[in-house]
Amino acid sequence: MSHTAHIPSHRKPRRSASKVVLRSGVAGGVLSTIAVAGAAGPANAEPVTTQTIEMPTLTSGLVSDFTKSAEATQRMANSLDLRAQQDAAAASAAQTAKKAQAEAERKAEAEAKKKAEAEARAKAAAAERASRTAERTTLSASSSSDSGSGSSSGSSASTSSKTTSGATGSAAAVLAFAQAQLGDAYIMGSTGPNAWDCSALVQAAYRQIGVDLPRVSQDQSTAGTQVSLSNLQPGDILYWGGAGSAYHTAIYAGGGEFIGAQNPSSGVVKKSLDWDPPSGAVRVL
Repeated sequence: MSHTAHIPSHRKPRRSASKVVLRSGVAGGVLSTIAVAGAAGPANAEPVTTQTIEMPTLTSGLVSDFTKSAEATQRMANSLDLRAQQDAAAASAAQTAKKAQAEAERKAEAEAKKKAEAEARAKAAAAERASRTAERTTLSASSSSDSGSGSSSGSSASTSSKTTSGATGSAAAVLAFAQAQLGDAYIMGSTGPNAWDCSALVQAAYRQIGVDLPRVSQDQSTAGTQVSLSNLQPGDILYWGGAGSAYHTAIYAGGGEFIGAQNPSSGVVKKSLDWDPPSGAVRVL
């Protein structure tokens, strides 16, 4: 054989450094344990035989299993986190929906209340209009009755003749209404049917013939053509104070007399012009 020929080695292959360290550590630990046990045991105890214990090594299969387990744990954590986010979003949406529903119910209740109030006001206005119509009808009938009884009674006839002295047509109708209210109470702001203030009585009397006068004395004193007190006709509106600033009005009845709601102590009366001379007059008819 050639002296340069390859001679196979009979040495065992080297182990990896990690395995040598691991085995050395384990062997050292085992030997230490045995030494301690031997020292603590009885003197006649049998000697302990030492031997090398092979520890399992980390293989690629175990690493793969650990990796898969970690990934599964992470996926579960992600799933739980997603579920928590979804639950929180659902709770927030439910709360928002609840608030929206409560607001919608509040608005609907407010609208229903407004509608009910509007309907109540409309019904009240309709009832008031119906009441006024009935009052006018009753007053007109009362006026006609008073006129009829006046023609059969001496004293009533005298009063009626004074009231309608020289009055014809529309003026007679205005005075008939005013005549029917004699004796009613005077209350500031009242518009009938049993209590009046001065301008309300004048306004109501002219309304019987379709003339719509202003509500207050100041405006009534300029509602028609100014006429002198020496040229009065039945149905003219008398006023006290200045034109446009009058504080009282009444209706000239003819024969030097007027009908008006004077004051709380006298109520609706028929008096001579000399009893309370007016400041001026306007003619509407």
